[in-house]
Amino acid sequence: MRLILALLLPWLQFFTIGRPFAGLVCLLLQVTIIGWIPAAIWSVYALSQYKTDRKIASSRG
Repeated sequence: MRLILALLLPWLQFFTIGRPFAGLVCLLLQVTIIGWIPAAIWSVYALSQYKTDRKIASSRG
């Protein structure tokens, strides 16, 4: 579900993973049509990093 959100509304996905400042910057990128693609790529990358961090944190116990 978050991956779909990252592609359609990249700025909102940053708020769901607890990065509001990045969400605001992403929103500024997304305002332009040309900036939508980099914003979506950045959002998907941030989501993958978030998932990796969660896996590492859960394996530590």
